[in-house]
Formats: sequence, structure tokens, C-alpha cells
Amino acid sequence: MRIRGGISFVGLIYILIGIFVAWDHGYITIGLAKRILSALLAIFLWVLILLGIDLHVS
Repeated sequence: MRIRGGISFVGLIYILIGIFVAWDHGYITIGLAKRILSALLAIFLWVLILLGIDLHVS
């Protein structure tokens, strides 16, 4: 018997609605989204940073 990890469909919908509500009420802005995207790119593509490639989203 396998135990499945991860997030359920209902959990995903809950998070997506939460993101929309936060965006609609000004808690999430374009500037914040760009900084988060830049940080995620830097985390997953850190080798490119060591090679001198700029991953800042502008």
C-alpha cells in the first residue's frame, strides 16, 4: 500500500483562491511577484549565477 504525498486538488484550489484574494487586496504586487520569481530562479539555477548570468526579472 502506497502513501501518496503532496497537495490535494482541493488544497491547490484553496491556495489559488488565497493568492487571488491577496492580489486583489494589494498584499501581492507586481514588484513582489518579480522579486519572488527572481529568488526562485536564483535558487534553482544557482549554477548560472556562478557563471555570471544575471537572473533578475525586470
